Amino acid sequence: MRIEPFALERYFARYEFTARYLASCSDCDGLALEEVLALADDETRALWRDLRLGYTESLGHPLLRAGIASLYEGAGADDVLTGAPEELIFLAMTCLLEPGDHVIATFPGYQSLHQIAESMGCEVTRWEPDEGRDWLFDPDFVRANVQPHTKLIVANFPHNPTGALPSRAVFDELVAVAREHGIHLFSDEMYRGLELQPAQRLPAGCEVYDRAVSLSGMSKVFGLAGTRIGWLVTHDSALLARVAAFKDYTTICSSAPSEVLVLMGLRARDRIVARHVERIGHNLALLARFLEGRADMFTWVPPRAGTLCFPRLLHDVSAELFCRRAVEEARVMIVPSSVFGWGDRHVRIGLGRVGLPEALAALEDYLASATF
Repeated sequence: MRIEPFALERYFARYEFTARYLASCSDCDGLALEEVLALADDETRALWRDLRLGYTESLGHPLLRAGIASLYEGAGADDVLTGAPEELIFLAMTCLLEPGDHVIATFPGYQSLHQIAESMGCEVTRWEPDEGRDWLFDPDFVRANVQPHTKLIVANFPHNPTGALPSRAVFDELVAVAREHGIHLFSDEMYRGLELQPAQRLPAGCEVYDRAVSLSGMSKVFGLAGTRIGWLVTHDSALLARVAAFKDYTTICSSAPSEVLVLMGLRARDRIVARHVERIGHNLALLARFLEGRADMFTWVPPRAGTLCFPRLLHDVSAELFCRRAVEEARVMIVPSSVFGWGDRHVRIGLGRVGLPEALAALEDYLASATF
C-alpha cells in the first residue's frame, strides 16, 4: 500500500511545539499524572502500586475492557478491543475492505477515514455536508449512492472539523440504509460525550446495529491523549477476531501503565467530562464574541458538539495565507481547510484547551493591524 502523507499531522508536526498559542487543537488539555492518580479508587490504586512493566493482554486488560463496555448499552467485555485509535482505524479498514470495494465516507474529516480505503484501491464516495443547512450530512445522499459493491459506510459524529451533530432522525435513517443493504457502518465517535446539550447525544453505532463498529478513546473527551489508548466496540465477533489477529502485526498490546491510567480516568469520567464540557462552553462564548467582532472577516455555523468548529473566511481571503501569517507573525497556530482537502476558505478552531482565550487575544491584537 502506498498512502498519501497525513496532511493534518504533518501540519501539526511543523507548528504544534513551536507556536506560542494553539487555536486549533482537537483535544481537551491533558491531565497531569498526579491528578489522574488522585482520582484512583482503591482497586486502581493497587493496580498502579503493583504494576509490572511487562507485556499486557493483546485485547486489553479485562478490567479495562469491562469498563469500556459499561459505556455502551448492551455491550460486554468480549465486544471490546483496545489499541491506539489511529491503529484501530487502520486495522479495521484493512480487515473490512478489499481493492475494488465501494465506501461512502463523511468528508472533510480525519484523513484516515477515507485515505486508507483509497490507498487500498477502493472506490470512495465522499459524503459532504451542506454548510447552508448547519453542516447537514443528508442521509438521502448515502441512500442514493449505495452500490452493489458498497461494503462500508464511514460516519464521524460529532464531526471533525465542523462540529456538526445530526438529529436522531437523521442518524436513524443512516443506520436504516446500512441495515437494509447489510453494509458495515464504521462510526467514529471520538467526540461523543462532549455534546453542548446532553439530550442531543446520539446512540453509539454499536448500540443500534449489529454490523456497526464504534471507535472511541481517551484522546478527545478525557484529556488523556498521552496514554494512546482507544477502542473498538462491535457485536460482530468475527470481524473483531480478525482485527485482533491483525493487531499482532502492529503494537501487539498496549502500554501497561497506560491501561491502569485509562481505567482510573474511565471510573472518574463524570468529573473529568463535566469539566471539559464547561470549558468548551466558556471558550465557545469567547469565540462567538471574537467572530461577531470580526464579522467583516468571518462567518460561521456554531458547533453543536465536540471540541471543533469551522468558520469561513470572507472576501476571498486564502485560509492557507491567513494561517501561515498568523503562526509566523503572531505565533498563533490555526489549521486551514486545505489540510482536509476542503478548499481554501475555512479554518478549524479548537475549543477544548485552557489557552484558547490567550490565543484569541493574540489573534485579535494581530488582526488589528494586519491586512489580507
